[in-house]
Amino acid sequence: MFSRVALRAAPRQQPFSLVARRTFQTTRAQLSSPYHYPEGPRSNLPFNTKTRFFWFRYLMYCVVGFGTPFGIAVWQTYRPRA
Repeated sequence: MFSRVALRAAPRQQPFSLVARRTFQTTRAQLSSPYHYPEGPRSNLPFNTKTRFFWFRYLMYCVVGFGTPFGIAVWQTYRPRA
């Protein structure tokens, strides 16, 4: 068991690589281009999470979104049959 682990852990030396290595560019994206947007926390959200009543609006959004299917089911259950 340990010999397999030791073989896997040992680095394999290959004389050459048939697949080219992917190199990542370290330069910063040009912000003047229309295809690059600012990065960072909350920069990709279409709303502002720092407002005073964001928690209440988010809570109401979740309650309405989660409760609507159940409300529709109850309404269809108790409506008079046609």
